[in-house]
Amino acid sequence: MKCPACGSENIEGVDRCDDCLHPFRDLDVPQPKEGIQAHLMLDPVRNLYSAYPASVNMEDSVAHAIDLMKQRSAGCVNVMKEGKLMGILSEVDLLFKQGTDTRDLSQIPASELMTPNPEFVNEDSTIAEALHLMSLGGYRHLPVMREGTLVGIVSIKDVLRYLKENLL
Repeated sequence: MKCPACGSENIEGVDRCDDCLHPFRDLDVPQPKEGIQAHLMLDPVRNLYSAYPASVNMEDSVAHAIDLMKQRSAGCVNVMKEGKLMGILSEVDLLFKQGTDTRDLSQIPASELMTPNPEFVNEDSTIAEALHLMSLGGYRHLPVMREGTLVGIVSIKDVLRYLKENLL
């Protein structure tokens, strides 16, 4: 294997160049070139997340959360307790967790149906990192944090819209 730094020949599989000690560990990591690949691998989530995410308190009713989701045309609300993110209540949670429960939605607290301890990304995380978490967890929404504080929400719709705007 030829060292990209000094050009000397090395035995295949070594971690560093024998002559200049240049590391080889990153040579097999895909590097973004252009277009969609570069946007996904390099662009930070802060370029696309929705600021001022819809939020409710843990004790707020599911009916209130649904009203807020309708008003904001949002697919989810963040569930907070004393300013800290405790969970997410999404359309999917409402469909599958509420199920055949016949109680009045104004009597069910958001905390009962929310997904607790949600995965999140930092605003400096790449779009690829967000998509990876979404794919692994089957999520359509991820909270965006800055130094432990909720600053937004990123959805798969946000990602698709961003790619469309940057590729067309």
